[in-house]
Amino acid sequence: MHTPRRLLAFAVATVSVGALAACGGTQASTPQEPASDKKITIYSGRSEKLIKPILEEFEKMSGIKVEVRYDDTAKLAAQLIEEGEKSKADLFFAQDAGGLGVVAKKGMFAALPTEVTSKVPTEYRATNDQWVGVTGRARVVVYNTDQVLDADLPKSVFDLKDPRWKGKIGIATANASFQSFITAIRVSQGEEAAREFLKNLKDNDVQIRANNGLIVEEVNAGKLALGLVNHYYVYEKAKEKGTSPDALKAKLHFVKGGDPGALVNVAGVGILKHAAKDPDVRKFLDYLLSPEGQKYFAEKTSEYPLISGVSIASGLPSIAELNPPKVDLNDLDSLQATIGLLKESGLVS
Repeated sequence: MHTPRRLLAFAVATVSVGALAACGGTQASTPQEPASDKKITIYSGRSEKLIKPILEEFEKMSGIKVEVRYDDTAKLAAQLIEEGEKSKADLFFAQDAGGLGVVAKKGMFAALPTEVTSKVPTEYRATNDQWVGVTGRARVVVYNTDQVLDADLPKSVFDLKDPRWKGKIGIATANASFQSFITAIRVSQGEEAAREFLKNLKDNDVQIRANNGLIVEEVNAGKLALGLVNHYYVYEKAKEKGTSPDALKAKLHFVKGGDPGALVNVAGVGILKHAAKDPDVRKFLDYLLSPEGQKYFAEKTSEYPLISGVSIASGLPSIAELNPPKVDLNDLDSLQATIGLLKESGLVS
């Protein structure tokens, strides 16, 4: 996750490269050590802590060496665009659909085969098949059960302007998922609605934190009453503390009614054009969307698997039970406009 300063650096980078708008491999049957002549290069907006174990498992079972450049999704998207055809990346593993859309709009991704994209519901992949979701990530309101009664939970994120929440709400403006959430408001409700939402947060003394994990930590400790985060951070915090989510004071509130606060985004993958026919790259993508790969994310990171037949983390509503806004994830690529609104609101400097 990136800091406000790095967020602005990305905005500058995107201007320098132009304004931003918005393959069947089979797995080895027996484990083997990575061979020196078989290698793929990934630019990953997903943290090393989250995906290193699954990358290592892929190396062992396939014999393919995986080289990874880790950074935040926005910065890597800008770098890919700047590098253009000279990029060494074979595959972009992004934290959200907005980052994938930015690169796709520059024509850098190859169209993925139907046998790959058809594994994932249409709402979680690119309309032109240039990227595909790997996991689902639901936006939620996390709340402290000692400070907030169920009857008082906000029915909409637009209710967070209520004076009762003054100084008690945490957000991470530098986080890619928060930026995509604001973009979803822009897309579904209009620019003025997004501008007013941010102004109301600012006027209500919203508390800005560096990342979602810190927000959950402070909600759990009672330092904040509410926070806007992705659902799996509560599960991550429980694992850090060696307990179950049920034992925490921080609980998940899934907003209903198609509210922007219920956005379901994806972490997903696009393959660079030069690597479109590389069988090793295809093997990796197939592995991510295999039952084994999806089970890893469901069990280890508590994200939503996007292929059928894989169980979700205990205590989560099914992805079909969620009530997200009618927002096309392909429309979340207008990051520059969202950054502009965040700067205008004073929520980033």
